[in-house]
Amino acid sequence: MNHNKLSRRTFIRGGSLIAAGTIAGSLTRTAQAVTADDVERVVKNGRINQSVSKWCYGKFSLEEMCAVGKKMGLKAIDLLGPNDFPTLKKHGLACSMVNTHGLSKGINRKENHEECLAKIRTAIDAAAEYEYPNVISFPGNRKGMPDDVGVENSVIALKKIAGYAEKKGVTICLEYLNSKVNHKDYMFDNMAWGVEVCKQVGSESVKILYDIYHAQIMEGDIIRTIRTCKDYIGHYHTGGNPDRHEIDETQELYYPAIMRAIVETGYKGYVAHEFVPKNKDQIASLAYAVRICDV
Repeated sequence: MNHNKLSRRTFIRGGSLIAAGTIAGSLTRTAQAVTADDVERVVKNGRINQSVSKWCYGKFSLEEMCAVGKKMGLKAIDLLGPNDFPTLKKHGLACSMVNTHGLSKGINRKENHEECLAKIRTAIDAAAEYEYPNVISFPGNRKGMPDDVGVENSVIALKKIAGYAEKKGVTICLEYLNSKVNHKDYMFDNMAWGVEVCKQVGSESVKILYDIYHAQIMEGDIIRTIRTCKDYIGHYHTGGNPDRHEIDETQELYYPAIMRAIVETGYKGYVAHEFVPKNKDQIASLAYAVRICDV
């Protein structure tokens, strides 16, 4: 047992909760709206541009999440659509990833191209209007399709829209998901597949959404992958493994080291927290995650 490592983690967690200040008590007042007055700033260094996925915090309204996130030091909210943009603008936040089409019926099938590309184009237009950087896309499920055919079909689709994304200054990010636990039969379940798609498309406006939780389940070797594939990664998601809960000492990934590796690559995009809090005080869990990722 490495007692030094345990002590370091304990120290970081304690420091995080101290930095979070009054955040820890916010969820004890569930009948009241959470306001910026309930929260102290957590981000001090700011070398990682942090965001959070609203869907993980269902008991809070977008208005509440924006107020909390802004005061905490977040710069964006992840995975939203155009109807949400006025609220983000009101709080001076960005949408770090704009929703498009569904994840199981995706661009790996030619019969889906027209529908998926129409939704991607609409999202690109909305993102460009508000100067938001990214829209999401998914290849879909295999359903017996060989991976190389999925690559070929996805490249055909993305080449049709990549030039438009370039013109608008928006990046299309293909998300890496696990097919072992959460998304059975999903095609983009290994980094080599996504990198090959990006290479064949050959556009700086087509990159990978590297979801660390999903990648840990499928392949692990997170830091080496970040360093090796840095040129193909346009966005990151966090999450604790197992079970996609808090990114604390209850799980197997050590996020401060992962964040330092991301900083060392020169990455300037967003890292969005996409874990589902298990703790009753969800805002304290988010504050802790933001604190340990602020390397």
